[in-house]
Amino acid sequence: MATETPDSGTSASSTPETAETAVATAAVEESAAVPSRLTTGRRSARELLEAFEAAQLKSDLPRIYVGDTVRVGVRIKEGNKERVQPYEGVVIAKRHGGLHETITVRRIFQGVGVERIFLLHSPQVAFVKVERRGKVRRAKLFYLRDRVGKATRVKQRFDR
Repeated sequence: MATETPDSGTSASSTPETAETAVATAAVEESAAVPSRLTTGRRSARELLEAFEAAQLKSDLPRIYVGDTVRVGVRIKEGNKERVQPYEGVVIAKRHGGLHETITVRRIFQGVGVERIFLLHSPQVAFVKVERRGKVRRAKLFYLRDRVGKATRVKQRFDR
């Protein structure tokens, strides 16, 4: 930035113009040094998406592991009424992360294995409660699909 002294040898009529020009030049130099994105207050598309996704994340979810028996409350709309229906089963898979995190829950209903995939941060999921912790040594428990009866049980884990 340029500074002027009173004894610069300029006439009185040109001093205000020179001061204004110096201020304008300094402002242009500063704006060139700083990226325009920061000075205008605009955000990139990636930053907007990250901010939106962070606002949509649920904060009250428990830590869920594969092998856990969970109870998931699913919101069901019937006409103008809304109710929460619990769905209980074993978590056989977890996928993705962040806003797109899903769990696959398997249960036996009337002798038939039923699996549902839940998007954890969806508004359709009212709550997730861990009923018991399971002790497993696999990341995916797809082998439970081939088992029937007592063979589908998962050992309980007490340290989590």
